[in-house]
Amino acid sequence: MNKKRLEQKFIDQVMDAQGIIHKVCGMYCDNAEDRKDLFQEILVNLWNSYSSFRGNSKFSTWMYRVSLNVAIQRIRKANKKKEDVTLPADFDEIAYSAEETLPEKELKMMHAAINQLSDVEKAIVMLYLEERGNEEIAEIMGISQNYVRVKMTRIRKKLKKMVGA
Repeated sequence: MNKKRLEQKFIDQVMDAQGIIHKVCGMYCDNAEDRKDLFQEILVNLWNSYSSFRGNSKFSTWMYRVSLNVAIQRIRKANKKKEDVTLPADFDEIAYSAEETLPEKELKMMHAAINQLSDVEKAIVMLYLEERGNEEIAEIMGISQNYVRVKMTRIRKKLKKMVGA
């Protein structure tokens, strides 16, 4: 495939699934400038690794994996530079359809609790809230389905304890 067609195919696929990048940026960045920077960093990483995408999984699955890895690596780099990184406390900008029916107070409590989770746990919760199956979550995260089930059980218990349920 010539370079121009390869670039166009990449652009088309990213345009179709760009919501994934926006969700990851919203989950891991608390201000618009950081979200823009992370968005660009993810795009660069997607393009640089596009030639390694073999189509063994869905493009969106691969895109999630790259996006989450970039976001988590970015946070880890920032943590090395700065000992005490404050993660976003308010996720009001992110609207999951499952959350729209929750009362405002419960929604804020849930966001605050999710904010206290580790980077990996946040990623799993984000995928779970998008109603991704354990198989797809496992593939995106690079872990076994059994480990996804174990992590979700632990995350649920942790969140219940945090919100006092």
